[in-house]
Amino acid sequence: MDCISVTVHASESRIIIFEFGIWKKEVYKLQYLIYAAIFIIAAAASGIVCFRLGITYRKNQAESAIGSAEKEAERIMEVAKEEAESKKKLALVEAKDEIHKSRNELEKEIKDRRNELSRQERRVQQKEETLGRKTDNLEKKDEQLQKKLKSADERLEEINRMKQSEMETLEKISQLTMDQAREHLLKLLEDDLVHEKALKIQQYEQQLKDECEDKARNLISLAITKCAVDQVSETAVSVVPLPNDEMKGRIIGREGRNIRTLETLTGVELIIDDTPEAITLSCFDPARREVARIALEKLIADGRIHPARIEEMVDKAKREVEHKIKQEGERAVLETNVHGLNHELVRLLGRLRYRTSYRQNVLDHSIEVAHLSGIMASELGVDANLARRAGLLHDIGKALSYEIEGSHVQIGVDVCRKYKESPDVIHAIEAHHGDVETKTVIAALVQAADAISAARPGARSENYENYIKRLQKLEEICSSYDGVEKSYAIQAGREVRIMVLPEKVNDEKMAIVAREIAARIENEMDYPGQIKVHIIRESRAIEYAK
Repeated sequence: MDCISVTVHASESRIIIFEFGIWKKEVYKLQYLIYAAIFIIAAAASGIVCFRLGITYRKNQAESAIGSAEKEAERIMEVAKEEAESKKKLALVEAKDEIHKSRNELEKEIKDRRNELSRQERRVQQKEETLGRKTDNLEKKDEQLQKKLKSADERLEEINRMKQSEMETLEKISQLTMDQAREHLLKLLEDDLVHEKALKIQQYEQQLKDECEDKARNLISLAITKCAVDQVSETAVSVVPLPNDEMKGRIIGREGRNIRTLETLTGVELIIDDTPEAITLSCFDPARREVARIALEKLIADGRIHPARIEEMVDKAKREVEHKIKQEGERAVLETNVHGLNHELVRLLGRLRYRTSYRQNVLDHSIEVAHLSGIMASELGVDANLARRAGLLHDIGKALSYEIEGSHVQIGVDVCRKYKESPDVIHAIEAHHGDVETKTVIAALVQAADAISAARPGARSENYENYIKRLQKLEEICSSYDGVEKSYAIQAGREVRIMVLPEKVNDEKMAIVAREIAARIENEMDYPGQIKVHIIRESRAIEYAK
């Protein structure tokens, strides 16, 4: 076996050890091939020995064939020796070729690894040089930064010295310390701010008053003009007959002072036109119109018409109307057999005599609802007195709807809660238009009786089909806007609640959408009173625990 000497650099010791291991494996392989050749030779030798023994045996058996057999044996032996020698040489040649091939591969691999190491060393060296340059730059920048900080500190100290010097000079000039000067300036500023704040508050208050008055006038005029002519003639107008047309001039008075006084005291408009022997009284409040009618009739009967007499007659008419209101309330209580009502509730019931809803008198409607509720309660075996009480008071809020903001349902609930009515009565009032879910039998009976009284033929000017069409039109207008998920008309069409999608309509856009819907309702629909547009926006997150 040939010896191979390899000179390796000290820094590449690990690679050489790895290469030596590979070389050792190749040597083991060569030894295996040599052992195989020796085994073949031994086998051949064993064959020769056996063959000789056979020849000897044959020689003993057949002496006659000894000569030829020996020759044949010698020939065979020669042949076997030649084959064994050739196989031995062939095995040695193959082993040497394999060793040479392995050595070339190892040398190539070692060369490649050396080249790779050289490239990595150059790369590391370049990175070290780059880091060195960056470090030098950072050190230079740090030095510059330190110099700038030092310069800034010096300038700041100089500024503080100058500031202190200026402050001392100012204190000498003003003869005030810095704290005293600060307090003086703050006091002056506070006085100016208080004055400005007061002016702003007055300005805003006046602006709000003007806007509210204008808006109130617009809403009243709009509510009046939206009503049909025949309805206005019955619900907002009264006619006072005159003995002759000369009385019109006396009612107007010198330079119109009599008619102005009467209109100012009653809040009613007097329409004096070419209608013979008649004066028209126009007002949205039936109670005011009744006061004006009674006062005017008394003035006509008395004949003395001047501002002082007008004021006196108006006061008498107001007392008479208040007395009549009390009588009507007591009549309603006695007629429905409802006892124990607070005297203020009785007075409010009397005021319903001068309130109409779709041409139906509200007091008559309340009495009818009380009777119907009591009859149905008796048939069902529940408290009939409580049912009549709830039915009589279910529209009590309409007596104050001209004075208090809000729906008549909420006003009625608040009034009855104020005067200690039972929770069942309050719940029936709150649920009679479906604002809340009915939880008691009394509430369901009042709701049914209210619907029966309103749907009675001839009770109201608006039939059931028109009512349904108006609600459908209202919901259709609201649902046509982008971002509206659902809309519901409630309180007999006096309010519409709109659910919007939070991802399409934000908080700022809600006011715009409400204004646009309200304007479209005003332009496209005819309705009595006003409709509240209520927009609701909410975000919900839902998850399921599994």
